[in-house]
Amino acid sequence: MQLGSLEKAVLQYFWDTDEADAKRVHREIADDTVRTLNTIQSTLDRLYKKKLLFRNKSGHAFIYRAAMPRDAFLAQLVREVTADYSDNEDSLLAAFNSLSAEMTETQLQALEKLIDQRRASDKLGR
Repeated sequence: MQLGSLEKAVLQYFWDTDEADAKRVHREIADDTVRTLNTIQSTLDRLYKKKLLFRNKSGHAFIYRAAMPRDAFLAQLVREVTADYSDNEDSLLAAFNSLSAEMTETQLQALEKLIDQRRASDKLGR
């Protein structure tokens, strides 16, 4: 999934904020590139059509919020990138193994903790 820099900034905004309309987003993230409200509205609509934002009508405006948490979005990106290069699930594991070579001991311990938590929640779900 290709996202432009404004789309990324808007998604980041919604991961840090519960919900907002276009005017609020414009007020919060407009910068020196002088983005117009119309540009923000178009960006919000694109992200909605990409299923990255939810929206509800409130009066004359839409109220937007993130469709998924940041970690779920990143997981989706990793799956898509991996699928682009291989249909083998082992490729994803090999990619994580390669990436782990660049991790610090603290990061590896945090990853192990997340894996342990996932295993524990899977056992509870059975």
